Amino acid sequence: MEDPMERIGSEEESGLESTIKEDLSMEIDPPFKENVATAEDWRKALNKVVPAVVVLRTTACRAFDTESASAGSATGFVVDKRRGIILTNRHVVKPGPVVAEAMFLNREEITVHPLYRDPVHDFGFFRYDPNAIQFLDYEEIPLAPEAACVGLEIRVVGNDSGEKVSILAGTIARLDRDAPQYTKDGYNDFNTFYLQAASGTKGGSSGSPVIDWQGRAVALNAGGKTTTASAFFLPLERVVRALKFFQKGGESYTSKWEVVSIPRGTLQTTFLHKGFDEIRRLGLQSETELMARHASAQGETGMLVVDSVVPGGPAHNHLEPGDVLVRVNREVITQFLRLETLLDDSVEQNIELEIERGGTPLSVQLVVQDLHSITPAHFLEVSGAVIHPLSYQQARNFRFQCGLVYVSEPGYMLSRAAVPRHAIIKKLAGEEISKLEDLISVLSKLSQGSRVPLEYISYTDHHRRKFVLVTVDRHEWYAPPQIYTRDDSSGLWTVKPAFQLEFMLPSGVNVEATPMEHIHAYNHQGLTDGATSMETSSEHASAVLHSQNETVMLEDTIAKENVLLRDGQGAAAVANASIAERVIEPTLVMFEVHVPPSCMLDGVHSQHFSGTGVIIYHSHSMGLVAVDKNTVAVSSSDVMLSFAAYPIEIPGEVVFLHPVHNFALVAYDSSALGPVGVSAVQAAELLPDPALRRGDSVYLVGLNRSLQATSRKSVVTNPCATLNIGSADCPRYRATNMEVVELDTDFGSAFSGVLTDEHGRVRAIWASFSTQLKVGSNTSEDHHFVRGIPVYAISQVLHNIISGGNGPHLLINGVKRPMPLIRILEVELYRTLLSKARSFGLSDDWIQALIKKDPVRRQVLRVKGCLAGSKAENLLEQGDMVLAVNKEPVTCFRDIENVCHALDIGESGGELNMTIFRQGRELDLVVGTDVRDGNGTTRVINWCGCIVQDPHPAVRALGFLPEEGHGVYVARWCRGSPVHRYGLYALQWIVEVNGKPTPDLDAFVNVTKELEHGEFVRVRTIHLNSKPRVLTLKQDLHYWPTWELRFDPETAIWHRQTIKALDCQNL
Repeated sequence: MEDPMERIGSEEESGLESTIKEDLSMEIDPPFKENVATAEDWRKALNKVVPAVVVLRTTACRAFDTESASAGSATGFVVDKRRGIILTNRHVVKPGPVVAEAMFLNREEITVHPLYRDPVHDFGFFRYDPNAIQFLDYEEIPLAPEAACVGLEIRVVGNDSGEKVSILAGTIARLDRDAPQYTKDGYNDFNTFYLQAASGTKGGSSGSPVIDWQGRAVALNAGGKTTTASAFFLPLERVVRALKFFQKGGESYTSKWEVVSIPRGTLQTTFLHKGFDEIRRLGLQSETELMARHASAQGETGMLVVDSVVPGGPAHNHLEPGDVLVRVNREVITQFLRLETLLDDSVEQNIELEIERGGTPLSVQLVVQDLHSITPAHFLEVSGAVIHPLSYQQARNFRFQCGLVYVSEPGYMLSRAAVPRHAIIKKLAGEEISKLEDLISVLSKLSQGSRVPLEYISYTDHHRRKFVLVTVDRHEWYAPPQIYTRDDSSGLWTVKPAFQLEFMLPSGVNVEATPMEHIHAYNHQGLTDGATSMETSSEHASAVLHSQNETVMLEDTIAKENVLLRDGQGAAAVANASIAERVIEPTLVMFEVHVPPSCMLDGVHSQHFSGTGVIIYHSHSMGLVAVDKNTVAVSSSDVMLSFAAYPIEIPGEVVFLHPVHNFALVAYDSSALGPVGVSAVQAAELLPDPALRRGDSVYLVGLNRSLQATSRKSVVTNPCATLNIGSADCPRYRATNMEVVELDTDFGSAFSGVLTDEHGRVRAIWASFSTQLKVGSNTSEDHHFVRGIPVYAISQVLHNIISGGNGPHLLINGVKRPMPLIRILEVELYRTLLSKARSFGLSDDWIQALIKKDPVRRQVLRVKGCLAGSKAENLLEQGDMVLAVNKEPVTCFRDIENVCHALDIGESGGELNMTIFRQGRELDLVVGTDVRDGNGTTRVINWCGCIVQDPHPAVRALGFLPEEGHGVYVARWCRGSPVHRYGLYALQWIVEVNGKPTPDLDAFVNVTKELEHGEFVRVRTIHLNSKPRVLTLKQDLHYWPTWELRFDPETAIWHRQTIKALDCQNL
């Protein structure tokens, strides 16, 4: 931002409007002659200029260098019609992969390709095919940098604030403004003057021509000040030089340009132009000032001073901040333009700089470095991360050496380890990382699922390295590591594999698990699930079991010693702990859950969750942990478990997500604990019956962040409180048809754990629930609260898993196990007090029958809504009172669950005989039930950057599915993708593509795989609010191939398959 002192200093020079600096070659007529331009002159100029100004719609497909993945619009203008060259800003052309279109005045839209982006200054070129413009007569806009002067009346023609054509008037006020400082960690121009005027340009006007009354571009609009009407213009001298190189390279447009090298030199030094008054304070000798004034153009008011030097650059240890530049190669240099011209003409050559440092003359010999050699032109994409050599721009911002391994976007694998954007990777898996090739070499040696240390430094903390653990993706959340390389001849970034994949995939034996003897799940002395080895040989299995028994016996002493050591260290804490706390602590587990951005399914609202779970089953080959679904929300996630009983962290796999209740089951490999850990860890004893009653004393036990057990004695205030959680803005799982336990005191909304009796038997899990609260009229905030969930449903699911369920098989720790299916009535219910029900006309006989059935609750269940697509839809209506099922009165949600569960035992065909009360009449209905598994969503497709899936229950609970087809629901969208560019956002269904129906994912795949790269696609959508819409988008198979991610129960791995991509060799 402009400093007030700098404004004062510029006023002296602004009075010299008739004296033009020779070094800038601004030999023009005095300003007063420009002011004679009439309105007719401006009309003629604008008529010539406006057709050559285009609206640029750009999509930065990947985060790279100073820019993030984004989509937006800007302005450009034709500067060479025959060759098809458009001038705009560097931050519009982007340093990384970009897809762009240009729209001319007559609404003709053409594809443009990046031709050049300057490494330092804010200008770049797009190229287009001039023959593609068929209906517009236009001329190129000539560049006239020499015409800029103070007092010149100008017009800025461009796409201002989204307007297709906007013309803003102004007057150039300064020619010597410092380059604007936009951000501390992004792109900033330097080593140049800027022009300033009060034209009030805003977003979208970047790249607009600044024209005079003759229709010449005298500057390039680059930025502005949001708090004032000031606009900043880039001088065009270096633009003209670069354009001439391209004009020499070819006479006309070709599909592939011959790569043109524009010489650019650098000392990796930032200079500032400071006035003589300030330079005197730096120690400038009077003789030097006199010489500089005489040798420079009339009106020179200052000299160039070193502001910063990039470490490791040509000037490092030679120049220092505060050095005053006097001569370069014996020539007095006081202006940026002359210095840059000299450097560009001396690439890879020695130059001599004469400086003054604190009044002492010094002379240094430096080698001019090729600026393009320190401008990254390739990057590594791994697990969503974009990593490349550190550019000169960011090295200057962060005070690091160019070429270091720089994290432009952390993606999933690195963000999971808390590696931030802009980090510099220094070491991985114990090996030093000094360049990108080192990182690729180390990654190629790592196996899937391995955890290795990583060291990095951040620009916010230069002097200390940070150490984290990075986990290599076990599932195929992302494509294999790839290298993107810029191809200046085509304007695209070609892609190839970073290395040949040699990952050691986790493997297992597909053997059927025999139903196990129903051992009392709460007696864990010698508890086994009958699968002690992944080998198929019984002899080998017996040998392994014998070896394990010996090992366990050997390690029992060690385990006891560890316990004694722990007790000795915390004797006071153990002495104060309750029996319940001591019993339950070895069963508690701390969860760290990460959800990959590539598959944030089912409306999951965060990428990171944490909470406490309880082990409900533990043997030598498998363990199961119960946890709430506000901690483990979806199966497409990576789970890490830390045990209170033994200091170890191991991965877990989501094996069951209850379709109704707020709990999930996560399996872990007990063998990963080691013999000591296996014996130290225990499973909790579940006590589902009798149900808790009001006034019962319970112990609330959980873990703090230090994995230490914390407990308190509480009293149950309401054992059957009902939840009323509204739908979130983005539909996600919400607990319905549940009764929860409320306590008089707890540890706050962030503390989860279990509720036990005095003997440590688990009566309920103390679970976290998520909801949204409205803040103001348009915004919502996520809030969390905790309540107790009775363990009866957990106990039923556990029994079915151990004894063998009736559902599809799932591979758990190398053994196929039949998983349970849950039969449910897909209806959302709520309770109404009998006193209210009487007012609605419910008879006294039914009221007495319901009171007799449940004298405590004194309530009746009413229908809030049916899930769309359920068997109960169109049978039950909102407001219906559910009086009885199969002639038995029902008063609570568990009654409904029990009769649904009984259907699996009997032979009633899955239907319920329901007695309901509707609008004063009793009705008997036969209502079908639905069967759901515990897998959650297991298939997702990414097309053009939108993530589509089957509609999940939270969406269906809204009660609406499009009649045209409802199997293709847009759950998420990706930045920098075609759907971002064209506005195909989440919370809608895709029902047609190019007129072809897409009722389900298979049909959607069949339609989209026939679409070609670059083809415009017509998409019909229906929003959650039932509003239809038709939009078009341009498919990009190069940067955004179509792929599918599907969970394979045979291997328990999420596999990624490319449906359609573009072969770079055919570009």
